[in-house]
Amino acid sequence: MPPRLYNTLTQRKEEIAPLVPGEVGMYVCGVTVYDLCHLGHARSLLVFEVLRRYLTFRGYRVRMVRNFTDVDDKIIRRAQETGTTWDAVANHYVREFQTDMARFELPPADVEPRATAHVPAMLALIERLLARGLAYVVDGDVYFRVRAYPGYGRLSQRSLDDLRAGARVEVDERKADPLDFALWKRAKPGEPAWESPWGPGRPGWHIECSAMAMHYLGESFDLHGAGEDLIFPHHENEIAQSEGATGKPFARLWVHNGFVRLQQEKMSKSVGNVFTIRDLLGKFSADALKLFLLGTHYRSPIDYAPEKVEEASRALDRIRLLAEAVEVLEEVPDEARPGGIASAVAAARAEYVAAMDDDLNTALALSAIFTLVRHLNAALDTLPERRLAGPAAAMALREGVAVVREQARILGLSLEGGVPAGAKAAAAAAVEALLREYCPASAPRITDLTGGVEALLARREQARGERDFATADAIRRRLNDAGIEVADRPQGSTWRFRRS
Repeated sequence: MPPRLYNTLTQRKEEIAPLVPGEVGMYVCGVTVYDLCHLGHARSLLVFEVLRRYLTFRGYRVRMVRNFTDVDDKIIRRAQETGTTWDAVANHYVREFQTDMARFELPPADVEPRATAHVPAMLALIERLLARGLAYVVDGDVYFRVRAYPGYGRLSQRSLDDLRAGARVEVDERKADPLDFALWKRAKPGEPAWESPWGPGRPGWHIECSAMAMHYLGESFDLHGAGEDLIFPHHENEIAQSEGATGKPFARLWVHNGFVRLQQEKMSKSVGNVFTIRDLLGKFSADALKLFLLGTHYRSPIDYAPEKVEEASRALDRIRLLAEAVEVLEEVPDEARPGGIASAVAAARAEYVAAMDDDLNTALALSAIFTLVRHLNAALDTLPERRLAGPAAAMALREGVAVVREQARILGLSLEGGVPAGAKAAAAAAVEALLREYCPASAPRITDLTGGVEALLARREQARGERDFATADAIRRRLNDAGIEVADRPQGSTWRFRRS
């Protein structure tokens, strides 16, 4: 049975049924690049990355598009405040976003378009709306006629009589209706502008995502996601302008994550109660933050508290200590064989998949992982000194840890130790240099730290086989200098970050 997700549009859970069998097209609204990202952004970015990973695990080919809004009133205002240009502000915060994501250990989306690179597509979409009578021009501005689109309000479950202009919709007496929203804004002195049939100007916020989603995923695609604060007006307006122009359904599934709160209040830059990703990664590991965020179902609000992240860090340590204990097991022929491991592993697999299939319930999936960890630890406790195991028991325990690793990896969690992001970044830079020196042929294709270390260990094993002990020792020594300990076991070499 395919995974199910809660569809905000229909208010029920629905099976994923891709328009192209086996392929999922997914558009996620990205950030407006005028400031650093906070924990609320981190939750949304993590949720949809986990969704991408899980769908890939379930056999789908996923194409995720996540945009940058790089022209906006807030960007222009920040440029004026700092005495620089709007594009300098946007470029700076795109780089800062990428730095934060690297430290948070989240990979980029498959495509990360910028709004300003797709203005021609936006102009074409606006012209289609004008031709259909769904938009009108007033003194160089172009507005969408909300009341001309019969389905307006479906996503947010509101009637037209209850609606009022939402965030980023300017009050303008020239509009035919207060609910009408801007598709194109005429140029103001000192603001960025592009040529259009209606005179110089810039796109409205909502038209950007419609144009970019259609450009990369087609006029209809499988899934659109973001935080729940974008349901109205942004996503409501996206549906109206997109389906109004094409006459086709825009996105089949609409998926929204809940807020991160501080003392029961939504975390927001406008309120001033934010914790940036950068600040938090100076105190906690990326994995601890991720585990904290994933411990609550993605649609529910989550209250931030430092002690909750510290608790998540301790929980991760319990898993890591189990993995380390299993790595150093010594096999002996006649020791006791703890029973029930295979059935516990099978149960954990089934419970994990069932939880993730049911609206990406990471909280229940984590419960399955920790139940298996407790069972494996109990099995270890029956062994002499927790380290002497018969071959069958050792194999079963290693299989159990392998399942834990796989399930954690889908959630974006690493079992390589609670290492601060800065230390991992330094290690990654060192590993990249070692790859260029010792594995020049494969280095360009390796994009992650784990893959780099594994490639270096394979090169070290090759050197040992060729009795080139100078090279083997050099690789081990330089990995150790980078904070990565290598241990040679009968089953092969393993590695981990130094806890200190």
